[in-house]
Amino acid sequence: MKAFLRLYIDAYRDLSRPAWMLALVMLVNRTGAMVLPFLGIYMTQALGFSIPEVGIVLACFGLGAVTGSWLGGWLTDRFGNFWVQALSLLLSVPLFLVMPQFTSVETLAAAIYVLSVVTESFRPANSVSVARYARPENITRAFSLNRMAINLGFSIGPALGGFLAAISYNWIFYGNALGALLATGVFIAFFYKRKGTVRTKPAGQATEQTAPSRSPYRDWPFLLFSLLCCLYAICFFQLLSTLPLFYQQGHGLDEKQVGIILGFSGFVVVIFEMLLVHMAERRLSYAGSILLGTVLCAASFAMLPIPTGYWILYASIFLLSISEILAMPFMASVAVKRASRQHQGAYMGLNALAFSAAHVFSPFLGTRIADTYGFNTLWWLTVIVLVVISAGFYTVVKRM
Repeated sequence: MKAFLRLYIDAYRDLSRPAWMLALVMLVNRTGAMVLPFLGIYMTQALGFSIPEVGIVLACFGLGAVTGSWLGGWLTDRFGNFWVQALSLLLSVPLFLVMPQFTSVETLAAAIYVLSVVTESFRPANSVSVARYARPENITRAFSLNRMAINLGFSIGPALGGFLAAISYNWIFYGNALGALLATGVFIAFFYKRKGTVRTKPAGQATEQTAPSRSPYRDWPFLLFSLLCCLYAICFFQLLSTLPLFYQQGHGLDEKQVGIILGFSGFVVVIFEMLLVHMAERRLSYAGSILLGTVLCAASFAMLPIPTGYWILYASIFLLSISEILAMPFMASVAVKRASRQHQGAYMGLNALAFSAAHVFSPFLGTRIADTYGFNTLWWLTVIVLVVISAGFYTVVKRM
């Protein structure tokens, strides 16, 4: 027991104070992140949209995420990560407040696109901040700490959002606005006077030893890696689109029960992420950890067609959460290690763009396959794709 406790403490040791503060900003912001998990249910229940119409609106969120990820990386390399993050957080507040006013497919799709551009431009700038404030030997754990904060917020936000949605769906938009406003205050208060204390020279040397000094859009191995990340994310992001609909329509769960399951996912990541990443750093290569995470994602979706009780949903999302822990932090670390300093924003922007593009294809394809062929067909297709790309990840990352 002492050895296990020591291992758990070691997972958090030697992380810098700015890394902890970036995690706190993420925690506050994501605690208010109630909109996206309930957006599909909101559109079907409150606005009366069909499932294909839901897919169109969610795909517009993905298009905005693609635009925002590219724009955020471009702006970060030119103006610095501080201003991009601060403006993204601040501008999202009024957008969340006016969102309930858009009730048609066309107007909501346009509004969601604009909101997504603003919010997703935050991601590459934040990734650059994490990489530059982290010690070189702690980069993966610094990303994991940030993601742990995201998931702690994600475990609180949807659970709270489920109760607010039971009162009025408008309240989930107001809750998101409040979370973004509080996160803006925390971020500016701590980082405004620290904008010059970015990445230390040794950490810069560590990345430049292996990084090609060129644009990521001409780095063909990294482009292939990014494509595999996008395919993984298309499968994983069923969590935010078709899975809540499956819980409601396939198992008859209400909004509170859906929120609790999604909150359980975040809780699992909070408890296990730092420990498992610390162990994976010591025992697995980047390629091995990403391979294992992708295979567990396939196993998670393979459980969903099993005709059994409520417990299978928790077992499935538990495996999905472990998959996220083992795959996503190491994907971010691969991007950091691959990037030269002058193109770090562009590399992190392309990495974010790969995940943002998945927000387009995941709901668009998922809702149509589920509507036409049924949820079980969707889950088995997802499993097949994940098995194929797991082999691709192992091969590409090892050669990189």
